[in-house]
Amino acid sequence: MTLKNVNHIAIAAPDLKKAAAFYKALPGVTVSEPTPQPEHGVTTVFVSFGNVKIELLEPLGDNSPIAKFLEKNPDGGMHHICFETDDLAADTATVSSAGVRILGGGAPKIGAHGKPVVFLHPKDCIGTLLELEQE
Repeated sequence: MTLKNVNHIAIAAPDLKKAAAFYKALPGVTVSEPTPQPEHGVTTVFVSFGNVKIELLEPLGDNSPIAKFLEKNPDGGMHHICFETDDLAADTATVSSAGVRILGGGAPKIGAHGKPVVFLHPKDCIGTLLELEQE
């Protein structure tokens, strides 16, 4: 595996404006403007700490996976962790051969950063949804 850094930790938020305001009040962080990601069913705000980002997620549209998450977790919470990789295809094959299910049929999709990503099934990853992002 060629996993490198944690790129971001995603947090589902029932109120994106309130969540962004919380992080804007912290010293030394940069908070982006909300960006609709209709192909993913979310609106995102990225909070940069220098060495890692937090991705705040709010549902967008009727079929948002974040809406389903917030139904189960109405106060919000950690949704996934994203790791950077130098070789998404090889790492996807490695985890798949180890029995980890790749969501969405296994084919990469373009993520919020405009780069190919895959998601690993949380039931195969100690209960945590993992995202692999091609660098």
